[in-house]
Amino acid sequence: MTGDLSAFVFLMLAATVRTAAPLILCAMGGLFSERSGIVDVGLEGKMLTAAFFAAAVSAVTGSAWWGVAAAIAAAEAMALLHGLACITYRGNQVVSGVALNILAAGLTVVLGNAWFARGGQTPALDQPGQRLMPLFSPRAGDNILVYVALLSVPLTWWLLARTRFGLRLRAVGEMPLAVDAAGISVGWLRYLAVLLCGLLSGLAGAYLSIAQNAGFSRDMTAGQGFIALAAIIFGKWRPVPAFGACLVFGLLDAVAIRLQGVRVPGFGEVPVQLIQALPYLLTMFLLAGFIGRAVAPKAIGIPYEKEP
Repeated sequence: MTGDLSAFVFLMLAATVRTAAPLILCAMGGLFSERSGIVDVGLEGKMLTAAFFAAAVSAVTGSAWWGVAAAIAAAEAMALLHGLACITYRGNQVVSGVALNILAAGLTVVLGNAWFARGGQTPALDQPGQRLMPLFSPRAGDNILVYVALLSVPLTWWLLARTRFGLRLRAVGEMPLAVDAAGISVGWLRYLAVLLCGLLSGLAGAYLSIAQNAGFSRDMTAGQGFIALAAIIFGKWRPVPAFGACLVFGLLDAVAIRLQGVRVPGFGEVPVQLIQALPYLLTMFLLAGFIGRAVAPKAIGIPYEKEP
């Protein structure tokens, strides 16, 4: 009995970390962007684009690592597009992020149909080398990107809290005028932030299509970019609390998978739709203000224009 309970706890913890990994990567990336003063509603679009290119390139080349590289490149291209609109041309950051999401949703389907003629899907990645496989325990699914996700949390904290770069980045999100007066380029720092966001979002997308799954399917991110953004807000723009929020969402996903088809005494079988809606219901509760006051960086969402 004790052994069964230990095994169940281990499997639930492993499933929680496994399902939370793309959220963690995306949330850590979004933290860099948002702490620099750039609203990043386009996390979803970057993840989706990266997931598609990871699976497409892996299917064509037979190499998962080429797929990871393609995912990062695709997400960085989307990040640069967001930076161009918001930093260089000082456009509305929310509108730019929404536009990225719409572009990603349409572009992945169009390219999928044009390249593979499978209704927006890529071929199944069932050949050796096309997927990132578990390192140690297939039962736990300890993929290398899971470890990268876990390492990204202390690394993000260290960069933001203990380095000169992090100090300047946080200052840009709070008082860009003071940073500019000190002779530091506000635009350059914000571009670095969105590029770091693109890097981690690209890894998150690659994880979805060539590690957690065996190919790309239409809209496969299913709102995970928005959940990562909710985790950032829940964590009050700090890495460790945001990581905790991602684990909560991952736990809900793991529980949802476990509860599918389970019959509860006196209630019957738990509706699949209710189980699948749990993470999104939690997101709504968090964003509705059930987390206490979350103070965003003061200059977030405000385009900076250098004074003459």
